[in-house]
Amino acid sequence: MSSLELPSHGRYDYSPITERKDYSWPGGKRLAFCLTTNIAVHAFGKGRGHDNAKHGEPQTNRNYSWRDYGNRIGIWRLFDLADELAIPLAHNTNSMLYGEAPQIFERIRKRGDEIIAHGRTNAENFNDLRWEADEAHIIREVTETFTRNEGWPPKGWLSGGSYEHSWTPDLLKEAGYLYFSDWPCDDQPMWLRTRAGPILSVPYPVELNDSPQIIHRQHTAREFCDMLVDQFEEMVEQSARHPLVCNVSIHPHTFGYPFRLRPLRKALQHCFASKHMDRVWKCRPGDIADYCLTLKPGIIPGS
Repeated sequence: MSSLELPSHGRYDYSPITERKDYSWPGGKRLAFCLTTNIAVHAFGKGRGHDNAKHGEPQTNRNYSWRDYGNRIGIWRLFDLADELAIPLAHNTNSMLYGEAPQIFERIRKRGDEIIAHGRTNAENFNDLRWEADEAHIIREVTETFTRNEGWPPKGWLSGGSYEHSWTPDLLKEAGYLYFSDWPCDDQPMWLRTRAGPILSVPYPVELNDSPQIIHRQHTAREFCDMLVDQFEEMVEQSARHPLVCNVSIHPHTFGYPFRLRPLRKALQHCFASKHMDRVWKCRPGDIADYCLTLKPGIIPGS
């Protein structure tokens, strides 16, 4: 009788963190800290999108307007908070946002923040597609839109909802992406195999993410901010043994509200007052990817 073999993705091999080679981030830092926002555009009354009051509700003027609050009000408060605390930001951004809110891109450019390609609109995701060619077309369209408007293509990609097909990493590598963040399986970067060569996975949180925690699990803003502080404090201590990435995901229609912004500010102020801040590199995911390219093969898992 043959032994059971589970279906495998074939993208990477098992690598326990205790057996990996050590390295440090630039300047001898040990914890790479990223604050990543999600700036989306939605279809009115159609497509996908969460409701703030009840799960599984159809698209209505109410939930469209709730999410649009993030682009009209919330993101501007997050920009100001990041200026106040001297935090570089990265933004998972829909390409169709150019037609809806071009002023947001002006502020991103002024700040020197990173744009991470996040599909065309959060009213759709790759689960809506059946064919590889359709997905390849969308990736090309998104990439061309950012390149046309910014003068260069994005380095990174995050699929809508982190949903992808078996061929998605291959298509992203073939489209020229250096990294993506659809696989929340590690606290360090790792190289994944594709048919066109390796693509880097930069950690992005499925847990320290306000969408699942506040919208789905109904945690309060202060509970989420307690999670943020606990994550930061534990990781900054553990980074003495292993270089780590602490990436925090924020949605403007969630933490852009004043009553949530206040505990977020206090949580970040608390973290940045840590006696261990000499170990912390405030950066963007693209900075992490660029640095990984400078390391010798065999240091980053999968290289």
